[in-house]
Amino acid sequence: MGSVLTHMTMSLDGFIADRDDQVGELFDWYDAGDVTIPTPNPNVTFHVDAAGAGMLEELFGKTGALVCGRHLFDITDGWGDRHPVGAPVVVVTHQPPDDVSRWPRTTFVDGVEAGIARALEIADGKDVVVSSTTVAQQALDLGLVDEVCVSLVPVLFGDGIPYFGALTRGHQVLDDPVVVPGLRAVHLRYPVRR
Repeated sequence: MGSVLTHMTMSLDGFIADRDDQVGELFDWYDAGDVTIPTPNPNVTFHVDAAGAGMLEELFGKTGALVCGRHLFDITDGWGDRHPVGAPVVVVTHQPPDDVSRWPRTTFVDGVEAGIARALEIADGKDVVVSSTTVAQQALDLGLVDEVCVSLVPVLFGDGIPYFGALTRGHQVLDDPVVVPGLRAVHLRYPVRR
């Protein structure tokens, strides 16, 4: 069975977007290098440094499903039903869109626990990546996350949407990180201590 990871790009002070859902300089690292990483989405190609390329290729290669919340799904219009990671998407929502047939590679599930379970089924032994803040926080609270991954970029937002918020079960201890320094981002992988 695959692992459940969270992964997001985050400012040094802990934000994944500003209050208006704008990522500003956070995604600069996706276009800061000379290694071209095509994605299954024909509208998205990354140009990163060698360290970022290695991290993305490993992440993409091992991901069998991606989990997000309805808010992120709406902001991106479901990535045109072709997320750049190339895996099917599971959207955790109480209210699926009226026309779910627009997204045949997307599954809509009510509840984080059910969403992670469905994503693990879809992933068929590969990893599941969670890429929404509230879904990640709830999955951490439920003990469903195996690893927390952060692409940490050298910018301070001062305010915005935090990657992490209050955890209902209190502190979550992580093991020592794997650190991959790169151009415009340091990639961190923290196994969750059980």
